[in-house]
Amino acid sequence: MEYRQLGKSGLKVSEIALGSWLTYGKTVEDTTAEDCIRLAYEKGINFFDTANVYEQGQAEKVLGKVLKEYDRDKVVVATKVYFPMGDCPNDRGLSRKHIIEQCDRSLQRLGMDYVDLYQCHRFDSSVPLEETIMALEDLIKQGKVLYTGVSEWSAAQIEKAQGIIERKDYHKMISNQPVYNLLQRYIEKEVLPVSESHGMGQIVFSPLAQGVLTGKYKPNADIPKDSRAANKEIGRFVDRYMDNETLEAVQKLDSIADQLDLSLVQLSLAWILRQPGVSSAIIGASKPSQIEENVQASGIKLSQDVLDEIDKVLEEIAHVRER
Repeated sequence: MEYRQLGKSGLKVSEIALGSWLTYGKTVEDTTAEDCIRLAYEKGINFFDTANVYEQGQAEKVLGKVLKEYDRDKVVVATKVYFPMGDCPNDRGLSRKHIIEQCDRSLQRLGMDYVDLYQCHRFDSSVPLEETIMALEDLIKQGKVLYTGVSEWSAAQIEKAQGIIERKDYHKMISNQPVYNLLQRYIEKEVLPVSESHGMGQIVFSPLAQGVLTGKYKPNADIPKDSRAANKEIGRFVDRYMDNETLEAVQKLDSIADQLDLSLVQLSLAWILRQPGVSSAIIGASKPSQIEENVQASGIKLSQDVLDEIDKVLEEIAHVRER
């Protein structure tokens, strides 16, 4: 496993991180989830990402239970705040009240005194940005949070937040967590340049496009019954990638991977990590064998010829992805 600075901070994170969205605390049995977390640690993953809203705190509990087995200073733990955690009007968003209360509850579920990275899960236009930023700064001063970041914020939102932080001489946000993969590249236009100008690293989620970049879905074929796309609750996240033109392009990418003696998964992760603005790619694993395969992508360098070949395939479906 290789490690990178998270943005321009001093924090070093594994190129591959383990996430818990749609898996731990719900679709994956706790014992299997625990095995995945332990194997990830053994394989050199030091970065574990979760959120309070993932199964209403259950994912944090599963993660915290296993990580208690290791020295706290050996792992980097990230969680998030924003989405509803109850039915009351103050049980959501980025108000000072919600941020402070939810941070304490996340720490309780994780069984930790602090989190390394606390992220605003989305932007909250209903709350003054100064209020949100001051609450995060206070958590840092209290020692409950070491670093702060955001997830899926636009370039303009990041710019505005960092401007406030600079004027007040607060601790700068060090990361953004966007969706980024071979089939979804919107961050390259504005988010990446703005983030880099402010010293923020990208912690990307859905690097395998909800499993489409494993090659399991074939054009003009039935959806595998045990796949994410077949799951009525979470299948909607896969739908955007399921047109035949995209699936045909994925088959071409699979052929490129095969020529390099790589799996499509490893090619997809290595392609993401070619980007210097990316600090880590978050994988989701429902079984230990997926950890084994994914971690091998760390350190793979793709030649310019290979990158050019990939670009040619992606150009063929650019019009589809922009719909």
